[in-house]
Amino acid sequence: MLGGAGILLGVAAVPAQAAEVSYLTECVPPAISGLPPVEGTTRADITAPAEAKVGDEVTITWKFVQAASKNPDVLDLEKDTVMPTGTLKAAGAQTADIAMEGPRQNPAIPKNSDMKLSDMTGTLKLTAAGEVTLTPDAYGINVSKPISTDTKCAPKEAVTAAATIKVTEGGGTSGGTTGGGPTATQTPPTGSPTPSESGTGGGTGGDTGGDTGGGDTGGSTGGGGQTDFTGKEVSVAYECKTPIGDKSAVSPVQINASRNGGSYDLTVQFKGSVMDSPADIPADSVKPSMEVTLGGSDTGSVHVEGPTNSEAIKTGDPMEISDLTGTYKPGATGESTLSPGVLTVEALGTTTTCTPSKTEVSLTLDTTEQASGAAGGSGGSSTTGSGGTSSGGGGLAETGAEGHSAVKALGLVAGTVILLGGAVFTFMPGRRLR
Repeated sequence: MLGGAGILLGVAAVPAQAAEVSYLTECVPPAISGLPPVEGTTRADITAPAEAKVGDEVTITWKFVQAASKNPDVLDLEKDTVMPTGTLKAAGAQTADIAMEGPRQNPAIPKNSDMKLSDMTGTLKLTAAGEVTLTPDAYGINVSKPISTDTKCAPKEAVTAAATIKVTEGGGTSGGTTGGGPTATQTPPTGSPTPSESGTGGGTGGDTGGDTGGGDTGGSTGGGGQTDFTGKEVSVAYECKTPIGDKSAVSPVQINASRNGGSYDLTVQFKGSVMDSPADIPADSVKPSMEVTLGGSDTGSVHVEGPTNSEAIKTGDPMEISDLTGTYKPGATGESTLSPGVLTVEALGTTTTCTPSKTEVSLTLDTTEQASGAAGGSGGSSTTGSGGTSSGGGGLAETGAEGHSAVKALGLVAGTVILLGGAVFTFMPGRRLR
């Protein structure tokens, strides 16, 4: 009896067959990356029962012999962060789209190495006698870190069937065309960067975080009993070194000061929302800092920094930059200038550095030398208040409010974080970028 039962149970699965097909594939990176579609070759090995009966529910496996993508020289992918989903086409005696899914299970994938995708499985309930062919179709790749991103891949040529199931009449009853398998989502991702186009001129948008009386006067000078000093909003042209290459951006910045004994508490503000978030950004993942450049009577720089984002930023929400704060202890007596300097943003294990193309004075103070003050401090360089370059390079003209409609410095940096995830699956071996 046990032997007979074993024979009956094994009918649907014996003999099993596996066949490999290859086809030209176009993969579309996340819209937020701004990268073009690219092409490569997919090699898929499909395993299914060679024979089964009407009413049977069969399990099918899709093994990636070769994915159409290669991990570019941008970011090492951690273990178990990549998950494939896809669609297998059933045709012939029965037509169906079979949802396929693989576990989030992969070895660590170094930069510039072949992608390693887990095997995908799905099920099909057989409803008609005859031959049912199985053909690989579109598939998607999700990467969960540093943020969740999706790349969508689809055939660019006719794909031949990889396996055929011979279905005979049996005692089973007809049912749905697919059974129990996970649903593969083929909708292209959304959320491309959208720079803020309104409320950005002249620093009228966002949180000013302090007095706004500086206007166009070029900043206040410290003297008499005055304790609070409001700087002028200046448009700063940045040249940024990012993990995905060199970028340019313009952002309005304002430096304010409050006298604290012989020193000054500084607050650096990025005026308005720099851009709408192109994707969900986790809390505590982006931390900005800046070296405020000193000029006039004083030399050196003052380090200011802001907190990480305290809350997650949802896709499409305005990205408002927190105030950067620090303390300036004058190292010289006279008229000293303060200008936005090198901006650094650490985000999800990456670092982006943005250097102003020229000095833009936001605030001027009448200072009195303090012991161990800033003059001649390490890392500082002598600057003037009228255009000495803090980066040693030029080439970006001051664009003011017009340039502010472009991607702003800190928005660019946050976008860089997103681009890291989007870039992972966008370079294919053996094919040129279109």
